[in-house]
Amino acid sequence: MSAKKMSSSRKHHLKGVMLAIAKGYLEQEARQREEERVGYMAQCCPPLVLPNTMQALQELCREIHQKIDAVDEERYDLEVKVNKANKEIEDLKIKVQDVTGKFKKPTLKKVRMSADAMLKALLGSKHTVNMELRANLKQVKKEVKDEDKELRDVVDWRKNIEDKSGMDGRKKMFEGDA
Repeated sequence: MSAKKMSSSRKHHLKGVMLAIAKGYLEQEARQREEERVGYMAQCCPPLVLPNTMQALQELCREIHQKIDAVDEERYDLEVKVNKANKEIEDLKIKVQDVTGKFKKPTLKKVRMSADAMLKALLGSKHTVNMELRANLKQVKKEVKDEDKELRDVVDWRKNIEDKSGMDGRKKMFEGDA
């Protein structure tokens, strides 16, 4: 089965015919979309006729508000559907990634964290162990000895200085030493 080569003029002619047909389809689609848009606008948004009386204007405002409320409800419902569909798509993407087994490892940043903070992050509220060693040490009460108390309860030093000042004080010092 040998395939005959097509001449370049024949290729260009066929290509031109295909492009002309495609152009016709695109123009037809554009006209059809425009007709659908005009029909939808005529159905949903009839031409505005402003009444002359106040009551008629108020009634028109009420109708417009009701239409706005209906459109808002529809928009909200569509947003919820779109968000739900997006979430499903993300879940399916994750499942496909799990099945294929190809994971992109994220670049990890160095984080300075104490042991307590790390345990708290990993265990959450279950974390009760405190890694600070000083907190686990026993508290020892220092007992005050009687000798130390006597040393602290020395007579006022000003009184000693006054006694030793002058000749009388020196005389007492010498007499005390002798």
